[in-house]
Amino acid sequence: MKKIIPILLAVFIFSCKGNAQKENQQQSEKEKFEINKTDKEWKAELSDAEYKVLRKAATEPAFSSPLNDIEEPGTFVCAACGNEVYKTKHKFKSGTGWPSFDRPIEGAVGLGTDNKLGYQRDEIYCARCGGHLGHVFDDGPRETTGKRYCMNGIAMDFIPDKK
Repeated sequence: MKKIIPILLAVFIFSCKGNAQKENQQQSEKEKFEINKTDKEWKAELSDAEYKVLRKAATEPAFSSPLNDIEEPGTFVCAACGNEVYKTKHKFKSGTGWPSFDRPIEGAVGLGTDNKLGYQRDEIYCARCGGHLGHVFDDGPRETTGKRYCMNGIAMDFIPDKK
């Protein structure tokens, strides 16, 4: 019994410290974006599906996005703020079920860490509003960047080039 009390006390102390650091990190992350809105404002502006992906980092079902089939020249923009994030010329068919690109528009996205599945992944978010867009993997086309920016189609809109 004497051994259990110090262990429980240590677990409690470290868990409190971790949560406080996490809250401070989340607050500083929010402050670094050009567009900052409350959760209530995002919910009012986005559809339920967009909100879940962009603000809560959910993942849309594979093969559900009409953006998978777009091949015409244009720009993919963040559905939350309109930030230009990808060009069609950098899109490729990955076979994964999500729109995939070998590179973003320079400065358009940021990288974070996602451990939700029990292992570390590189999360992609909009550099302008912080909206979750997807993840990046090292299994893209070797003849270009070798990267696969695997995006949630619901997190983007498509604007065709003017002819």
